[in-house]
Amino acid sequence: MSIDKEIVEDFVNESKTLIGELIDLLEGIEGDFSQVQKLSDYGNNVDRIMGGAKNLALMASSPDHALHMISDYAALCKAVGYKASQITDNEQFYDVCVALLLDATETLNTLLDNIDQEGPVLRETIPQAFIERLRWVSHQFSEAYSISVGTGSAPQKLKQSDIDDLLKKLGL
Repeated sequence: MSIDKEIVEDFVNESKTLIGELIDLLEGIEGDFSQVQKLSDYGNNVDRIMGGAKNLALMASSPDHALHMISDYAALCKAVGYKASQITDNEQFYDVCVALLLDATETLNTLLDNIDQEGPVLRETIPQAFIERLRWVSHQFSEAYSISVGTGSAPQKLKQSDIDDLLKKLGL
């Protein structure tokens, strides 16, 4: 089964609107540790992109369709956003996370711009320096940080191995 081109265009347009909001949010809280909890809003909004990509990817005929990569990449952004929203005592680490998320969101925008490319081509658009920074940041989070906030249910934990698995799925 192939995905209707118009549905993909609608997904990209909606996602780009969300990316604009995400960048505005990050730029608005950059350097202001008192706004740390707003990173959960980032996680919620990037989760919408992830969910849309994941649902559309179910209709993709190719396992290398860009939607799979966009979904997994957005999942990493969501995890970092939710985990960073729980930082309580490390303003410098907060600043690093916000900067990483700004870069990640811009890369997510690039992935959306190239949604008609296959996964292996898209992997080339993700800078190696970003991947190294993502690995470093993810290693700084202890198991105490959850990947969801305020749901009322038991918080989900994202182990380092889960982050590594997502990176492997992305081929990074």
